Amino acid sequence: MLVADKIKRPARQAAAIALVSVGALAAVPLLVKVALERINHPESERGSRARLRSIRGDSGYSTDRDIY
Repeated sequence: MLVADKIKRPARQAAAIALVSVGALAAVPLLVKVALERINHPESERGSRARLRSIRGDSGYSTDRDIY
């Protein structure tokens, strides 16, 4: 940005394309990771796990009543 006026237009365009390409390539691993997490762990599974956790944690009896 500081030397943009001193560089000719074709070189500026080439540098811009190179920088955008490097940025896109750097983002690919993150995008792949997010996509694989979505595929391997759908939202419904997360909800069912939370429901099972709440069922297992709750015995059905309140704490203020005696159980015989």
